[in-house]
Amino acid sequence: MRPDVPSLDIDTPQGTARAHLHLPAGAAPGADGRVAVPGALVLGHGAGGGVDAPDLRAVTAAATALGLAVALVEQPYRVAGKRVGPRGPALDEAWTAVVADLRDRALDAPLVTGGRSAGARTACRTALATGAAGVLCLAFPMQPPGRPDAPSRLPELDAAGVPVLVVQGTTDPYGTPPSSPTRRVVPVPGVHSLKKDTLAVAAAVTAWLPTVLPGL
Repeated sequence: MRPDVPSLDIDTPQGTARAHLHLPAGAAPGADGRVAVPGALVLGHGAGGGVDAPDLRAVTAAATALGLAVALVEQPYRVAGKRVGPRGPALDEAWTAVVADLRDRALDAPLVTGGRSAGARTACRTALATGAAGVLCLAFPMQPPGRPDAPSRLPELDAAGVPVLVVQGTTDPYGTPPSSPTRRVVPVPGVHSLKKDTLAVAAAVTAWLPTVLPGL
């Protein structure tokens, strides 16, 4: 991460997580340490990656240009230097604790949660518990490539309970979920990494955010 980006270490039941805070121009914490903005994104990384992924960087730039704050969250296993994370319930427990802490200490705003790949799955599973206004899914992993026997992750999307945006590469080997009345799916050029056309990723997110954050 850039050395000029402030970060918060957050205690969770799964260990210490870390949130890197990107603020829009002119925004600063108030007397209570929280930043008052029209909205904020809290985004997680993929299973084997980090918060410097190209799509996460592109979305961060787009959101801060809209006047939003962005917290890029490293799960405890990544902070501890591990490449392989725990199973879903442990990720969900840590994520829920991180979002609650960010509300208390840092962000005075409606929150959109999300992330890329595994981070998107976690945000969907916890959307109602965290009080998210919406969920942003970058490269949602519908089904493992070459594993037709593996269960689809579509039920996780369907159960989010809030508006969802899925930005998916047109040749993503994990497949593409269908749209629904509460879910917008935007195809962009590329595979699961979403790094081929980050401008298209940013444009999709920029168009969707005002639909879930009325203050924009």
